[in-house]
Amino acid sequence: MDYSRLPAGEIVARLRDGTLPPAEISRSVIDRHARLEPALKAWSWFESRRVELAYRDGLPLADPRLTLLGVPVGVKDIIDVEGMPTGLGLPGAAAPAPRSAACVELLRAAGAVPVGKTVTAELAFSHPGPTRNPRMPGHTPGGSSSGSAAAVAAGMVPLALGTQTGGSVIRPAAYCGVVGVKTSLNAVPSAGVSPVADSLDCVGWFTRSVTDAILAGRALLPWRNLAPRQPVSGLRVWRLDATELGRLAPEARQALDHAAAALRRAGCAVAEAPLADLLPALAECHRRIMLHELSRSLLPIHRTRRHELSAVMLKAIEAGRAVTAGQYGEALHQVREARAALDARMRDVDVILTPSAAGEAPAGLHHTGDSTFNRVWSVLGWPAVHLPTDQSPGGLPVGVQCVGRLGEDEALLRHAEAIHSLIDRREPEPRSQAPMAQ
Repeated sequence: MDYSRLPAGEIVARLRDGTLPPAEISRSVIDRHARLEPALKAWSWFESRRVELAYRDGLPLADPRLTLLGVPVGVKDIIDVEGMPTGLGLPGAAAPAPRSAACVELLRAAGAVPVGKTVTAELAFSHPGPTRNPRMPGHTPGGSSSGSAAAVAAGMVPLALGTQTGGSVIRPAAYCGVVGVKTSLNAVPSAGVSPVADSLDCVGWFTRSVTDAILAGRALLPWRNLAPRQPVSGLRVWRLDATELGRLAPEARQALDHAAAALRRAGCAVAEAPLADLLPALAECHRRIMLHELSRSLLPIHRTRRHELSAVMLKAIEAGRAVTAGQYGEALHQVREARAALDARMRDVDVILTPSAAGEAPAGLHHTGDSTFNRVWSVLGWPAVHLPTDQSPGGLPVGVQCVGRLGEDEALLRHAEAIHSLIDRREPEPRSQAPMAQ
């Protein structure tokens, strides 16, 4: 059996009851990598021998605190893993990292096993890596966390880490058809993660279900006692098409409309979000903050490795230098004011339901798609969860994102779990099959 297709929670349960030998997990991960990776190109570093050793040395099966015991994890290649190179999406070899990032150690402390590094766009910005979309290889998987989203979608691992500065978790999750979690600003420690823009960068993760996303959240977030799953009836939802930011393709609008209608039928109070006046200004604030901070955080690489950087990256750094200190400070001020205004408006709202992307994954591998519908939530620092719900007429995944208030990651994940069961219109996928494996 291909054990890499099992949900993370089932891997843990079967390891504990003895029906899944640890060696079978490593064998499944290695075999699936050998079959799919030549076409998918989701991994920047993967060493079969290291995976074998991680499981051969034994797992502490008797420790009930290890909620991710034995779960194989992919790690975006701007996040350090001890003994693995951090390539940053740049050409050339990189030295092994001397220690792991804090988020990796949190997963390890819960029993998870990092098995390799996943492809990132260059410096987690815009210039794409080689990864293909596992649902349709001629289309982009999104970015910058392209390898992590693709690896989970293809069933290579049940969990993978990513990061988001603009739309780098939610958009690839949408394009590849998996659950993507973008956390609140500073909810997960950033130590050991290469920075892009400190005011925006957030650690996130990809899974194939919200249940597994919550399991990961127990390890990565400062969890309180998580309340049992609540009925969705009575949930207060704002529907936001956000077309003030850009055009929605028919498949994206249909996914949003279907989701809102299903929630109304289930007894949710769904109302149109009165946010149109704030969105364009927040998008411009994101642009200024991201470019200004990017141009400063990447100074060491720009000085020492300029010849390796793409024209896209060099242009962004120059654009960031053109953002004055006054413009940057004003953008930060506007965001603080908008956050306070939105907090006041949302006192009686549980979730914002809004598009994850403008439409299905675009054709071509020369770009990572449009993050228009993600940037506002990144600049506010609010948590978001992408929920795959259907496929477009062309056969590519579509879905919606749920957004919550700053610091309310736990509540948002619980709401997303209840909502997803009501709005998911996809056919169940046999465990023995996966994209690019049929």
